[in-house]
Amino acid sequence: MEPSNAIQLLSDLFWVAAKVAGPILITALIVGLLISIFQVVTQIQEMTLTFVPKLIIVVLVAGAMSPFLLGSIEQYMSQSITAIGSM
Repeated sequence: MEPSNAIQLLSDLFWVAAKVAGPILITALIVGLLISIFQVVTQIQEMTLTFVPKLIIVVLVAGAMSPFLLGSIEQYMSQSITAIGSM
């Protein structure tokens, strides 16, 4: 295997990882920001107020986007196995 082929496979892997993790992380970031603003406005400093809604929304987003996320992983794996087999 040439070093350029390995670098290309790793580059594709990082892009797929960002594509899979991105929507979930961005959702958690937005929900956390909105909850923090709510806590500052109301001066409620309850730990479960930040954890529980964020957990519920992240699980819902992951469930709703699972066909896209699993499709991206499946496509990457089939391309990688084909590329490795042809090297």
